[in-house]
Amino acid sequence: MSESRLSFKEMCARFDVTPRTLRYYEYIELLTPEKEGRNRFYGPREVARMTLILRGRRFGFALEELRQWLLIYEKQGTKPQFEAFVGMADRQLGELTRQRDELAVTIADLKALRDEVERLAAES
Repeated sequence: MSESRLSFKEMCARFDVTPRTLRYYEYIELLTPEKEGRNRFYGPREVARMTLILRGRRFGFALEELRQWLLIYEKQGTKPQFEAFVGMADRQLGELTRQRDELAVTIADLKALRDEVERLAAES
């Protein structure tokens, strides 16, 4: 193996993803490995893209949104891609903040109910 290329199995291991996940990312055109017969090889470009994809997933971005964002770089370059990311990030930060606030209310409700039940159990 060349140091600049990873095999399918090595790519799965490096990013701790299943073969099914890696094949799906290829199917939806997030990744385009080099093919030699039945073997697939992933170069630095694909490794960088996979890093961005997994980071984006961690932040809650949809795969199609990430695919479109990666296409911006290929078609328009870095600056438009950065600008698109700022918009995506602002939107996702709003959504995550909303979810956090909703979760805080749910936690407070559950604590109150738990405390009430504990109090009732102690009185019984």
